[in-house]
Amino acid sequence: MSKVAVITDSTSYLPEEIRKEHDIHMVPLNVIFGSESYQEETELVAEDFYAQVRETTGELPKTSQPAVGLFADTYEKLAKDGYTDVVVITLSREISGTYQSATSAVEMVDSINVHVFDCEISSAPQSYYVLEAAKMAREDQNAKVIMSRLTVMRAKGTPAFFMVDDLSHLHRGGRLNSAQFFVGNLLQVKPVLQFVDKKIVPFEKIRTRKKGINRLFELIHSDVGPDERAKISVIHANREDEAKEYANQLQLEYPNAEVNVSYFGAVLGTHLGEGSIGLTWMKE
Repeated sequence: MSKVAVITDSTSYLPEEIRKEHDIHMVPLNVIFGSESYQEETELVAEDFYAQVRETTGELPKTSQPAVGLFADTYEKLAKDGYTDVVVITLSREISGTYQSATSAVEMVDSINVHVFDCEISSAPQSYYVLEAAKMAREDQNAKVIMSRLTVMRAKGTPAFFMVDDLSHLHRGGRLNSAQFFVGNLLQVKPVLQFVDKKIVPFEKIRTRKKGINRLFELIHSDVGPDERAKISVIHANREDEAKEYANQLQLEYPNAEVNVSYFGAVLGTHLGEGSIGLTWMKE
């Protein structure tokens, strides 16, 4: 009889207590400040990351995928724990080499069957796939059935939009030139980005934070009806109280939905910046 383990990378940003509750294993990506490298979520939690960025001048930290050996070691450990198969759910291969690390590690291990799934997105939407896989594994579904279900979910799509609050992050990260940064700051521009074609790309330029948040709400209202069942996540970059307010509002507007609050940890926070707010959903 098969026994299936589920692995996610750290950018699904599932808190440790949720991972333990659902028997989910995690392989972290890395954040590099100068000569110091940290594994996000284990050695560097989100709150400490944003504090460290505020104290850092000049270049932003760099990010890197997990080492192939870290995936291989995790596979070996799971095999020793009695698992016959493992389903690995990674963020989009278009924005990270994590998928490649996970697949390369397969060649180093022959004691367990490894199935790697590119969810083609990241953050809270990635967690939808991870939690679904974990639920099916607890129900003793085999890896082939789980991978088939994840493929169906991916085909349906998961809208994801992010409002960037601080243009200096996009500027320091090389995504805005000096003229764009100067004009954007003068006009209080809050770019709205979206996850499309497996990458984060510009969607609209919005004036003021309030209008940016209102635009996020308009986008979900245009796609999800008030009586529909859906998973909805408000995602924040060190703005938990604000995100909870939006989540409470959405729960009132969508009584049949499962609404939660998630966060951007160190890796995605490096690119989006503190104060960013995201909204994503998956209809059932």
